[in-house]
Amino acid sequence: MKAIRFGRLSAVAVVAAGALALSACGSDNATGSSASSTPSGPKVTGTLTGTGSSAQSAAVDAWKQGFTQANSGVTVQYSPDGSGAGRKTFISGASQFAGSDAAMTTDELNSAKAVCGPDGALDIPVYISPIAVTFNLPGVTSLNLSADTIAKIFRGQISKWNDPAIAADNSGANLPDLKITPVHRSDDSGTTQNFTEYLAKAAPSVWTDKSSQTWPASLPGENAKGTSGVVKTVTDTQGAFAYADDSAVGGSLGKAKIKVGSQFVALSAEGAAKAVEISKPADGRAANDLALNLDRTTTDTSAYPIVLVSYHVVCTAYKDQATADLVKAWENYVVSDAGQKAAASAAKSAPLSSALAAKAKTAIASIKVKS
Repeated sequence: MKAIRFGRLSAVAVVAAGALALSACGSDNATGSSASSTPSGPKVTGTLTGTGSSAQSAAVDAWKQGFTQANSGVTVQYSPDGSGAGRKTFISGASQFAGSDAAMTTDELNSAKAVCGPDGALDIPVYISPIAVTFNLPGVTSLNLSADTIAKIFRGQISKWNDPAIAADNSGANLPDLKITPVHRSDDSGTTQNFTEYLAKAAPSVWTDKSSQTWPASLPGENAKGTSGVVKTVTDTQGAFAYADDSAVGGSLGKAKIKVGSQFVALSAEGAAKAVEISKPADGRAANDLALNLDRTTTDTSAYPIVLVSYHVVCTAYKDQATADLVKAWENYVVSDAGQKAAASAAKSAPLSSALAAKAKTAIASIKVKS
């Protein structure tokens, strides 16, 4: 299968706000616009509930503000309880959408049919962000690390900051004889799933566990709930080492450059966007499901491979027109130029490419009312 090319970052923010109106039978053109735009489509009101990804949290806050300013009769509630919890809540019917840093599994898609109807649910990419490999090491703000070295640290095979494997790639760095404290998520997490997928593919001889949203219980280190919990633990612990969505990593913590091919690549939104650009659609998905199979072993040094594409999981069909219109209006704002710019400003994310945003709009337009 050929890779779908989503365009370089220079083109990713060219989705015109006027393209938000999507027309297909009835109210398929439901949309929420930016606060400075004139809303088009049916007027939407009510309360929209979502649960899920804590990595998305800053972006969701920005989307809520823009969307509700343009739609004064709407309240959006979002609980950042983690991607796994979000998908479970959505499947139970307790929320209208889930934020997830990993696409739905086949079993989850089948389970969603009970609440969404026979066509089940859709994964719509809304948020592209690099995952930082971050650390608290006084006097050191950047380190070069290979996938094997990162995996060995998390497995406890490298336990001191002045280990020869770290020193070999960081000539001149002041590496103290200090214990490394690995920190990982305690909750089911899409960030964990993306990060362990990277380790499993890029360091297979070291990381022998399968990719999972649950961190291997046998490994050493501290655990914390949610992205904010991980970042707080690293901030409070000298010598700590962790993975976290870049949106939450403050300036006081160091970030590693990751070995790609023969070079070390710094984290950037541009690199994250490039990693998505060179990726392929996931196999075996429905026509409007936009789950992606990310390339973790690229040698393209313009790409940063530890990236997550965070999705909104929505039903293909809702119980009534008002709910369908509200979900479509919200999602259209989220993937719009205005919505993506708001997320980039609030969360340092990379906007969707124009091609991917167009595919997202087509998927959103297909949402209907249960027959």
